[in-house]
Amino acid sequence: QVQLVESGGGLVQAGGSLRLSCAASGISFSIRVMHWYRQAPGKQREFVASITSDGNTNYADSVKGRFTISRDNAKKTVDLQMNSLKPEDTAVYYCNTNRVGMPYWGQGTQVTVSS
Repeated sequence: QVQLVESGGGLVQAGGSLRLSCAASGISFSIRVMHWYRQAPGKQREFVASITSDGNTNYADSVKGRFTISRDNAKKTVDLQMNSLKPEDTAVYYCNTNRVGMPYWGQGTQVTVSS
């Protein structure tokens, strides 16, 4: 059974930093592309960042230069380091992967950035 568990969210002032972590189980983690998405109130879920099995990364334009995605295949974790946070980064952040064409999501972790 695939499980993704996010942690590390919280309340931070604008300009601050947070580090999110996602722990995976029930999958062959090392071969999976891992993603972070976010969903703000009243908005659709949107892509934030992804990392391939060999460490290639991709970012949404809105977070490029401020967020960094990384992974530890031994620990089966994928992290999202978020710096220079803005109020518009406020959202529930979700970890995601796909297996056999099926998406898997964590429960999400709330990030709130105050101005």
